[in-house]
Amino acid sequence: MLAAIGFMFIAFMACTNEKKKETGTKGPKTLADSLMEDVMDGHDVGMSKYGKLEGTLKKVQKVLDSIRSLPEKAQEAAKPYKEQLEGLVLDLGYAITAMDKWMEEFDMDSALNNMEARIRYLTDEKMKVGKVKEAILNSLQKADSVLKR
Repeated sequence: MLAAIGFMFIAFMACTNEKKKETGTKGPKTLADSLMEDVMDGHDVGMSKYGKLEGTLKKVQKVLDSIRSLPEKAQEAAKPYKEQLEGLVLDLGYAITAMDKWMEEFDMDSALNNMEARIRYLTDEKMKVGKVKEAILNSLQKADSVLKR
């Protein structure tokens, strides 16, 4: 009986370890570890779109330049579209600046020796990078919509 229970325990642990290997988890995480992972996920999403942000901003600026080279009557007709494009320049520029600023100010090693302070810091950074990510994704979505016209 004891041998059977021992065998079942070993089999259970082997299955649990195998699942951890499959999912990439290393066991229980601290709150700080989870927060850092969330912060880095937000950063990774933002950075994966960073090149597209810059490219879209250049594209919008080219369209604006084209509108500015049109005859006056055509420029007047394109005024509402031009205003949308100018709004996009602001939105895209803000998203780029916000990402740059966040990355410049983020301190991955902040309060390593004070867990309470680290958790507060990472909680704030999670919120900040979430707003940056949202600005990036929203500006790109808006640009896609406006540029399809």
